[in-house]
Amino acid sequence: MSDKKLTIIVNKIALSLIKANKKLTVAESCTGGWVAKVLTDLAGSSEWFERGFVTYSNQAKHEMLGVKESTLESYGAVSQETVAAMAAGALKNSQADFSLSISGIAGPGGGSEDKPVGLVWFSWAVKENNKLKVFASEKRVFEGDRESVRYQSVEYVLSELIKILKKLTG
Repeated sequence: MSDKKLTIIVNKIALSLIKANKKLTVAESCTGGWVAKVLTDLAGSSEWFERGFVTYSNQAKHEMLGVKESTLESYGAVSQETVAAMAAGALKNSQADFSLSISGIAGPGGGSEDKPVGLVWFSWAVKENNKLKVFASEKRVFEGDRESVRYQSVEYVLSELIKILKKLTG
């Protein structure tokens, strides 16, 4: 695990957002604010980082991001439906142009046959002309202990954000 690698990724994100005059918000569950911490480690991040939501409980996802209780009951917190709603809710409840969301099972417990430890769902959304669009949602299953799953989640969500920003901002 390399903090230098995360620093390089965050610098690329910052340059892309500054160039496009856009802002980012994040909605995190299993990473507990780690993404927001890494982003705000960069001096001057207030120019492009708008806010972060740490919504560890289902109640927080519902209250802070507007994830429907029926979505949480039907699909669970670790699902495509929930992370897409989290990403959309982060944009609705901020002044940002881009959002990302993460919800997963970092372990060591909490997994099941359908949703094993290491399963993490991600989503990225964009606000264009005051309309919200979930750009992508995907899942990964990471190996390792709790710290490793969380680190890999942070690295993955930010690495994918760079690709999305390149597509959308040039």
